[in-house]
Amino acid sequence: MVTGGSRGIGQSIVRHFAALGCHVVFTHANSCEASQALVEACNGAGVHAMRADVRNYDAAVNVIKSAKEMFGRVDIVVNSAGIIRDHSLRSMTEEDWADVLDTNLRGTFNYSKAAVPLFMRQSSGRIINIISLSVKTFLTGSVLSTSMRMGVAGMAKLLSDEVGPDNITVNNVAPGLILTERVRDTLPPHKPEEEAQLLAERAKSIPVRRIGRPEELGDLVAFLASPLAGYITGATIPIDGGAIRATAP
Repeated sequence: MVTGGSRGIGQSIVRHFAALGCHVVFTHANSCEASQALVEACNGAGVHAMRADVRNYDAAVNVIKSAKEMFGRVDIVVNSAGIIRDHSLRSMTEEDWADVLDTNLRGTFNYSKAAVPLFMRQSSGRIINIISLSVKTFLTGSVLSTSMRMGVAGMAKLLSDEVGPDNITVNNVAPGLILTERVRDTLPPHKPEEEAQLLAERAKSIPVRRIGRPEELGDLVAFLASPLAGYITGATIPIDGGAIRATAP
């Protein structure tokens, strides 16, 4: 079950799990055309889109319940839905704060809380939160998104302690630059043949000198969802090509 699965990193995770043969239910807020295109791109085999507002707890309960009714169980919840309202604190509005709080932090809480009782009955489950590199390093102008991502990281750490005895793991993935449409949209106006050079310029500060591929992030999420990662919980794992320069965790 993937929240915010119609676009960006969420979409790449849906595609990755579908390619691995998983049944996938993903939510979208209002991207009906994009969601239908994604279902069709995955050949519709075991991939279902549900329109749901992650800010609404009752909707989260309904999505988890519906996924279980479709497939008999739910094993993995990926909290990927998020919005960005990054600018300085002085220019931030109360509406900005409320929107990001409700989507990024409350949304993660809603789907985690909705899934945990089911996971406990199964004595197994995986919760994986997609947060940001900003919880590990300094990103100028990200005071709002960083505050909420820090909240998710703290919630995951404490929740992992609560549910660990029930064979449930809770982890965070902290991406650096991953080549999604959102990254492409931040490039200056350019001709198609200039895109590779612009992306290379963006990657100059990254030790591996390139931007991450969506499938690389998908591999990490799939690993954390697998039995191979059964002894990893409460962790925040960066996938950033070495962009974090700190020597301490």
